[in-house]
Amino acid sequence: MDAPLVVPELQAGPKHRLRPWTLDDLDAVREASTDAYIPLITSVPSDYTEAEGAAFVRRQWERAAEGIGYSFAIEDLAAGRAVGQIGLWPGVHGRASVGYWVAPSGRGQGAAAAALLALSSWGLTELRIPRVELHVEPWNTASSRTAERAGFTLEGLLRSWQEVGGERRDMYVYSRLA
Repeated sequence: MDAPLVVPELQAGPKHRLRPWTLDDLDAVREASTDAYIPLITSVPSDYTEAEGAAFVRRQWERAAEGIGYSFAIEDLAAGRAVGQIGLWPGVHGRASVGYWVAPSGRGQGAAAAALLALSSWGLTELRIPRVELHVEPWNTASSRTAERAGFTLEGLLRSWQEVGGERRDMYVYSRLA
């Protein structure tokens, strides 16, 4: 087991902040579970129950406790509630990967771009990670635009890179460097 990690609070633009998950965030998990894609690529339960939602939140805590990575709730400050998730997963060779989702009611308000910019900046500066990577399916133009708004550069296409929903999928790889 690696050393436990501390998930801090980070300001993410003027409208959002990143913070540790709480059991008060189950509405965001419930809403995300109704999205056709989010449960396919994350550990959000596809068949939501309160117990499954709480298990999702506890998994986020365990990732930090086990030293695996940092999982944050993306909070809409005006609404006072979580609208998504973003995580930073340090790996080998000075690289970390990042992934995120925003529930349908939180989309179109810049939450993902603000969260991605804040988290990658924190990782590059405070954690001194030289390279942060993001993988996006080619059809997901909204996520590609989010990556670019957060200062990520498209590097190329990774063919048959990842299994999603039982089939191998191509992924664009984006990076942001220190």
